[in-house]
Parts: sequence; C-alpha cells; structure tokens
Amino acid sequence: MTYAARAREIFAAEIGELERLGMSIGEEFDRVVELLYRNPGRLVVMGIGKTGIIGHKIASSLASTGTPAIFVNAAEAMHGDLGMISGTDIVMLISNSGAGSEILSVVAPLRNLGCTLIAMTGDVTSRLARECDLTLSMHVDREVCPLGLAPTTSITAANMLGDALLVCLMEKRRFRAENFAVYHPGGALGQQLLARVGSHMTTDVPRVQLTTPFRELVREMTDKHLGITMVYDGDTCRGIITDGDLRRAIQKYDDLHITAQDMMTPSYKHIHKDALLSDALQIMDRYNITTLAVTESADSTPIIGIISIHHIIDFN
Repeated sequence: MTYAARAREIFAAEIGELERLGMSIGEEFDRVVELLYRNPGRLVVMGIGKTGIIGHKIASSLASTGTPAIFVNAAEAMHGDLGMISGTDIVMLISNSGAGSEILSVVAPLRNLGCTLIAMTGDVTSRLARECDLTLSMHVDREVCPLGLAPTTSITAANMLGDALLVCLMEKRRFRAENFAVYHPGGALGQQLLARVGSHMTTDVPRVQLTTPFRELVREMTDKHLGITMVYDGDTCRGIITDGDLRRAIQKYDDLHITAQDMMTPSYKHIHKDALLSDALQIMDRYNITTLAVTESADSTPIIGIISIHHIIDFN
C-alpha cells in the first residue's frame, strides 16, 4: 500500500468517527450555546497539552467573532492564573479522559469563585463530567493512531465541537462581516470590509439614453468594462441594461434596430456612497449580481458612481 492510499484510509476513518459524533449531538449542546450567548462574563477555556492547544484556538476564534473568551492553561491556573477568572465567567474544561489530575484540580477552586463549569470530554461518565454543570461529548470509538495512544481523532473532534459552537454563536449574535472587521482592523480583510463604497467606486458611469440604438449602447458598455450601462431619460435614470439583457435581446429580436428602452430593466440595485464595502458584497451575493449603482442620497438618485465586485476584490 502506498502512503497516499494509507492517508486516504486515515481520512476516511476520522471522517467516519466525526460523523458518528455529529449524529450524537443533542439538547446539551443547545443549552451550552444559550448559556454562552446570555453569559454576562467571559468564556474561559482550559486544557493541558494538546487539548490546551485546541482550547487556545477555540478561545481565540470565539473572541474574534463576538464571544468574549480567553484561554488559561489548567496547570498555570493553580499557580496564580486563577486571578484572571471571576465568578461571572463560564469555564470550559477540555479533557479527553476526563480524569487528568491537572484538570480535576481546578474544579474546586473554580467552584469557590462561583463559576459555571462546562466539560468537553470523551467520557461523559468521567469524574470531570460529573462535577461540571454541562457536558459536551467529544467521544470517538478509536483514534487513528495505530497504537490507539496518540491523540488524533479525539483532538479533531474537540476542534470541530469548538467550530460548531463558534458558528452557532455567530449566527445567534447575527455577527456580520463588518463586525469581523472591527475585531481585525489590522488585517487586509478588516481594512477592506471597513472601507466605504464611495472611496472605491468609479465615477465614470456607463450611460445611454432611452433612444440610444443597440450598436451605440453595446459600444458604451464595451468601453466602460463594467458589463452594464445605466439608461437615462434626459438627466433622470430610468433603468439598467446588463450583459444578460444584451443576450436576451439578441435571442428575442431578429432585427436589432432596437433602442435602450426596448432592452432595459426599469429597476436596479443601488447603494449609498457611505455604505461599507461589506454591505455592497452582501447585496451582490443576495441578488447574484456583480455591480451596484452608487447614489449620493438614500434613495435611488442621483447616481454618482458604480461599484463592481472587481473594485472590491482588487482593493488591497
């Protein structure tokens, strides 16, 4: 057997275990999500060794998506780091066996602080599970390690449970792209999503009149490279013609001695110049379009520019 074939077997084995774990998730998970959503304090994630690494990732991801969270190493907690925790915090203790002395040793001090405790463990009958208020199972029947000793599948399971909490809490909080940008202001994505439409639109708006012949409007669309043109009656915008409208016109009319008025769509999507680029992306995604008219005021007029998906993608 090649190493590639063995790797495929390992993938299949882990996926199978994770699917079984996923099917076992029930009401306890619902209670944990509600508890974390309504928590006035923070989520403190604790672990040791490899589960500590996963715990650090879970806490970091939650903190960056609207759920206040920190990671505290369970061993360090017993040597002063408990001072970072208050009674309003919820503590999630991660241990596959649920029997590790380092994890169990922090339970009593956390109870003295008044913390609510959540266990994430592979053994829901373990001492850790019994001593916590809620338990999330990360149980897998076997590790993919051939000796069954090295944490492999169980670590993946813990990570996926963390991801499930992350996504559910994001959805519960209605966490949007601009919220993400607020927590990531130094990154390119944060800068992009916090930028305003007016700073990245083109003011060279493709423009034809209602009476503009087919060939002339095609030329205008080709010259402006946006795949659309706005259609005007004098100084008033009456509609839009897109590449799709062009294709439909070619199929519909045998004689292309037609005008913009024959082809245009009267309604068009627009966005205010002070809106975020993330808002523009959401509208484009919702309506499966690639351009928006940009307006000076909150209504659909006057049009002062066009923002396209390429303006957003090309922004660094």
